[in-house]
Amino acid sequence: DRINMNLTFCVLVLISGLTLVQSVVETETSAGTQSCCPDLSLFHQELSAVKAKLEAVETKLKETESQVVFSAATGGNGAIGPFSQPQTLVFRTVITNIGNAYNQHTGVFVAPVRGIYHFAFYYHASGLHPSYVHLMKNSDIVVLSSDQQTANDGADNGGNAALLELQQGDQVYVQLVANNHVWGNNYHTTFSGFLLHQV
Repeated sequence: DRINMNLTFCVLVLISGLTLVQSVVETETSAGTQSCCPDLSLFHQELSAVKAKLEAVETKLKETESQVVFSAATGGNGAIGPFSQPQTLVFRTVITNIGNAYNQHTGVFVAPVRGIYHFAFYYHASGLHPSYVHLMKNSDIVVLSSDQQTANDGADNGGNAALLELQQGDQVYVQLVANNHVWGNNYHTTFSGFLLHQV
């Protein structure tokens, strides 16, 4: 962040200086100095090209500052659920959270900008209980993954993924359906997402 701030400051200083020089050049050109200084027009063109490149760098910096990437695991070491009501799964062990759009205390991702996002979730569970998990956008089910209770299957794994167009403020989270369970730890049950591009 400090490197980005320093780079942004340098770009702003350069643009300010170039703008000042450009205004001086334009004033001198309008005063009729172009005829006595033929290289001045070429200098003005080169200066404009440099200014355009610096503005492109500044745009790239702004895009970098709006990066959004997160990945988190449930943490703990045991069964989560079953519960009598649907529960938002909280992924407390944050692996990465660039942009701070994911809240490790609530389990909810809040879109900081309008854009196209990719989300994925994976779970591990004991086969002795059913598992039923939704990826939610606000209050709507987007995709799901499930596995039934079996007497002979010691463990189950599942997951799903989706691309979503989100408005700023939209919420995305993973919901455990009532009377189901998953296994929580730092490695198996995870929730991840990232911004592909703004729209």
